[in-house]
Amino acid sequence: MDTLRGRWGIALLVAAAIAISYLDRQTLPWAIKSIEADIPIGHQVKAALDSAFLVTYGLMYLGGGWLLDRIGTRRGFLVIMLFWSLACASHGLAGGVLALAASRLLLGVGEGGGFPAATRAVAEWFPVRDRATAMGIINAGTAVGAVIAPPLIALILTHGDWMGLSSWRWVFFITGAMGIAWAVGWWWSYRTPGVAFDDDAEQAAAAVAPSLRMLLARREVAGVVGAKFLSDAAWYFYIFWLPKYLFEAHAFDLKSAASIGWIPYAASGVGSLAGGYLSSRLLKRGRSVNAARKIAMGISVAFMPFVMLVPFAASVGLVIFLFSLAFFGQQSWSTLVMTLPTDLVPRGALGKLAGLIGLGGAFGGVAMGQAAGWMLDAGYGYTPVLTVAASLHVIAFALVCVAVPRIAPLNFTRKA
Repeated sequence: MDTLRGRWGIALLVAAAIAISYLDRQTLPWAIKSIEADIPIGHQVKAALDSAFLVTYGLMYLGGGWLLDRIGTRRGFLVIMLFWSLACASHGLAGGVLALAASRLLLGVGEGGGFPAATRAVAEWFPVRDRATAMGIINAGTAVGAVIAPPLIALILTHGDWMGLSSWRWVFFITGAMGIAWAVGWWWSYRTPGVAFDDDAEQAAAAVAPSLRMLLARREVAGVVGAKFLSDAAWYFYIFWLPKYLFEAHAFDLKSAASIGWIPYAASGVGSLAGGYLSSRLLKRGRSVNAARKIAMGISVAFMPFVMLVPFAASVGLVIFLFSLAFFGQQSWSTLVMTLPTDLVPRGALGKLAGLIGLGGAFGGVAMGQAAGWMLDAGYGYTPVLTVAASLHVIAFALVCVAVPRIAPLNFTRKA
């Protein structure tokens, strides 16, 4: 296998891991109606379960980055995947809300290292000009997992009454087993290239690997973390609450979920590829990294405000279309934001910066989820929640433009 073919194969392998992670985190939202037959779950309890996942996910995004910087991408990703797969399977053993919450906490611990590992793999295998495209392919894995989730979960819920167990329990057992199978393939196939790219070598010669304190002292880092907090607040609301919204507002059932519930997630996959492709294309046409990233980010953000029209849509088809626009724009944006660490810091600090960005995003999801659960239980409905969500990416892009006036490697050789 030559180097060029090998690197794109690595991108696909990592994309498969990200697909499994999004399948795992979608199990609870899509199976929730079946779970409620055994374990009652209200809006605020639902928000608490989502927050249980996001709190540890965010903390271990940072902790996972630290782990990867120390034990490397190959071993680190193996440990991470095995842990989260077993945590996913543990949901199937839950007998009540507290047990579900414990499983969500453990799932977040494992999945928190997924994207830091992906970022390191991209930096190890790809030169700067191809990293946004590679991250786009990897980020498209989120859509593959989310697209598979509704029909696969509906299939298991319909037919998975094996060994006298409720079918929703088999949803978690089966998806957990998929992750364990991937981990075996990863350990067998992944190797770290022995030679750094020229642009990485130049960057390493010009800057030291910064500590966490050095990173936190930089305005640019704070701006990107803040932008991720805002944009992921909207994103986690969409992916965790879209199934419940469709079940409640449009009387969705398992058949509907299997037939059209996957469409917004498919749009997110197209967005992942589009954002990375556009940025890389602009670079190859002579645009600076700063221009290539920001032009693509601005175009991505333009798709987001339309979701505020969802409560006024007269048909399910229009609702799905509006959510599809938002999902497309979000994942195009996300691809670019998760590429920024490779533009800003040397490889030795990639795990830490990617972890900080993920931590910000997860806690944005916690804040938005708790606010949504409270507003829905208080009777305000989905209209104010969707209006807020529709504006967050626009604010996030403005923050990036102000905090990072020029996207380029940061200099940490002197006190920031």
